[in-house]
Amino acid sequence: MNPRIGFVSLGCPKALVDSEQILTQLKAEGYDTVPSYESADLVVVNTCGFITDAVTESLAVIGEALDVNGKVVVTGCLGARPDEITAVHPKVLGVTGPHASDEVMALIHQHLPKPHDPFTDLVPPAGIKLTPRHYAYLKISEGCNHRCSFCIIPSMRGDLDSYPAAEILAQAKRLLEAGVRELLVISQDTSAYGIDKRQASEAKFPFLQLVSDLNNLAKLFGAWVRLHYVYPYPHVDEVIPWMGDEGLVPYLDVPFQHASPAILKAMKRPAHAENTLNRIQRWRQQRPELTIRSTFIVGFPGETAEDFALLMDWLKLAQIDRLGAFVYSPIDGAKANELPNPVDEKTAQKRHQQLMMLAQSISAERLQARVGTQTMVVVDGTGRAGKRSVALGRSRFEAPEVDGQIVVSGRGVAKLAPGQRVPVEITAATDYDLEAKLL
Repeated sequence: MNPRIGFVSLGCPKALVDSEQILTQLKAEGYDTVPSYESADLVVVNTCGFITDAVTESLAVIGEALDVNGKVVVTGCLGARPDEITAVHPKVLGVTGPHASDEVMALIHQHLPKPHDPFTDLVPPAGIKLTPRHYAYLKISEGCNHRCSFCIIPSMRGDLDSYPAAEILAQAKRLLEAGVRELLVISQDTSAYGIDKRQASEAKFPFLQLVSDLNNLAKLFGAWVRLHYVYPYPHVDEVIPWMGDEGLVPYLDVPFQHASPAILKAMKRPAHAENTLNRIQRWRQQRPELTIRSTFIVGFPGETAEDFALLMDWLKLAQIDRLGAFVYSPIDGAKANELPNPVDEKTAQKRHQQLMMLAQSISAERLQARVGTQTMVVVDGTGRAGKRSVALGRSRFEAPEVDGQIVVSGRGVAKLAPGQRVPVEITAATDYDLEAKLL
């Protein structure tokens, strides 16, 4: 029997890609992965350490794995602060930071020797994926050059380190050839790609060349490319005309975080002086169908009632389609902890509730405008709603896991397979989801 590894992957899609790389190497070396602590010879926990709740969850999972299994290797963002882990769980076998697959494998080899030398024919062409076959995350860089006062990512993942474009395109081609039909481009600051490696003779913004190449490659396979974590730098304007039905889709995930100049300055956000409302307006003039997703923080230290009112007014004008919001919470090591005038919890929670109610009404209104239109939907799965068969899917305007769904009904939906694209007509809208009939 091959050595058996239990694996827990926590955190963001960037951590998920790290997990996929480790799992791929485990498979190549002949290890088996199993779904329970009890049946594993050793457990790997890929942690998140970005916010307090994530740290708590990571420490709890490590403790659970130790209690049930006893042999645990820890990696990931929380692993960048190993003392914080070993102070609570001194019996872990070892701790590494993020994107440290070689160190993780070395620890596994030490405590659970590999059964044989690697044979790449044991590994599927796209590697071991934790996502469904029809979509995959494509990480283009590590780390970040910004020093946002609420964020400790650079202290865990380091400065911006862009992957070579040739390697990214080769990985994208392998994924597409293996059947992936949606590439979700991720990094900590996607639109800053390549500025750390740029040569004087090269294009000013390597991000543009990479997106152009991915767009052209995806079109050859009839696939979608979706951009996440795009800071609203001026050069992002140039990718908007490339968006269409295939290749680069009309969707941007832009982490605006706030709208008040005073709060953005306190957050030390990049491009905080940009007139983002004008930028959004120009984007939508070129691509009226453009969907924008974003995240915001309320209750940041120093946020006044006027700052919050400015944010609410900004949202009414910006009409952000998909919105996630968080109440600020202190993070160990973050510079924001030193800022004066913290917002009390009751006020912050009230503001969060008000913001989410506004976001809900904006989402409902924008989704209602899509009723009666036709679109292509990718099927993520099938099931039943009461007595009828339905398919759950997404269009170009919904990202997996973070956005709403399109519930498709009609003759033949029970026979649809995940990854299949079908034409539908939107028939109804709720606050966050759509209903459609199969054409």
